[in-house]
Amino acid sequence: MSFEWKYRVVAHESPRFKIAEYLKGFTAVLLLLWLFKGPLRLEEYNDYMVYAIIGLIFAFELLSVGKWFGVTLSGIIFALAKGAFWTSVFLFFGKWLGMSKALSGYAGTAFAYAVVLTIAGLLMAKFDEKKLDIKVEKSAYEFNGADFGDVKLRGSGKAYPIRFGRKKVGWVLDGEFTVEAETPLGAVRKKLISPVALWTPENITGKKTSPDPSFVERANELINPDRLYKRGRRDTVVDLGFIKVYEGEGYEYVKLPFIEVIETPSGEEVRIGPMRFREGHPERPSSEMLTIRELANGFQLTKVGDRLRIQTDEYSIEVDGEKVLYKSGSESLSLGRDHVSLRSGEVSITVGRGRAKIRIEDVVISAKEGKVRIRAGGKSYTVENKDAYRLVMAKAKEIVEEQSAELIEGLGIDRARLNRRVKELLDELMEYLG
Repeated sequence: MSFEWKYRVVAHESPRFKIAEYLKGFTAVLLLLWLFKGPLRLEEYNDYMVYAIIGLIFAFELLSVGKWFGVTLSGIIFALAKGAFWTSVFLFFGKWLGMSKALSGYAGTAFAYAVVLTIAGLLMAKFDEKKLDIKVEKSAYEFNGADFGDVKLRGSGKAYPIRFGRKKVGWVLDGEFTVEAETPLGAVRKKLISPVALWTPENITGKKTSPDPSFVERANELINPDRLYKRGRRDTVVDLGFIKVYEGEGYEYVKLPFIEVIETPSGEEVRIGPMRFREGHPERPSSEMLTIRELANGFQLTKVGDRLRIQTDEYSIEVDGEKVLYKSGSESLSLGRDHVSLRSGEVSITVGRGRAKIRIEDVVISAKEGKVRIRAGGKSYTVENKDAYRLVMAKAKEIVEEQSAELIEGLGIDRARLNRRVKELLDELMEYLG
């Protein structure tokens, strides 16, 4: 997945934006007062309250301009378009709630303004493209490790804030660190090479300390989005603090400043600003997406709720609860609640609940329902013996455990050892054939 970086960010925590939030709250209160104007005996102020609500809608939309990407002409036009849209919705439904016909009759006009202003904003946006500003600050803080549950970052050094405008979206770490992640395959440990980006808004630092200007300069060069996620290359995981993308087995999660999309087998949910559209019951991440990445190398670890993805130049591991998928070149290991599967080219070993299958070149041994089937040397055999069935199940589990350990350690599948173990199993099975 690739992005085009063409915006400049500005502060989004200034008093102007706080005032906009207060006005939103005040508008909501005024809407409730208008809705219950009868019991509150405010009917004589009906029109005045409508004018005030419309004015407040435009006020907080205009004050919110530039919250993420700076004050631009297109941003102002879009704010007016949003104000006109919400006004049209208010006027349209207000006619059934006691609004005068003279005012509710402007609903269509307000909607027409919203459409035209949106078109104008889209056309004007072409002239507002500017560079995205992600910056590593020159201030440094002590860092002595962090605990994120199943993921732990051990070591000590310095942490430098990464900001998107004035919003802190992560940290760049300088020092000696080791990341440790618990998986169903055991603990995965990796010594990290500085600088390391830690994409989390959490405060994980200690007291302020002296910065290293040369390190900050180098980190700013490496944190460049176009360098981290080059165009034309499809990344299944992207994390820049304010932009988050995760694509896994049957799961997709995308989060931008204004948009959030979740797709799972159980449903989908799309959020655009304050609006949410849901179909089914999608699985929402239980915590904020966390990413630890070496800026000068290929290691990246990402955690989204119970999901964990580890990527290096040599291998990748994806964990979803009790499910694990390990890939290294043409070799893969899949581990589930009741099955494990190991594959490499023409070699495959699968062990499940009450069944097992070993395939290596022209030899296939399978066990199921108390029977063993063998195909070797162009001949096929069937053994209906429970002892032979239990033998295949036990040997298949042993072989998978041996080879999985080798694979995870980065050594790959030991073909010589695998051939020897399969030959031993064949010799033992032949005794059952007489």
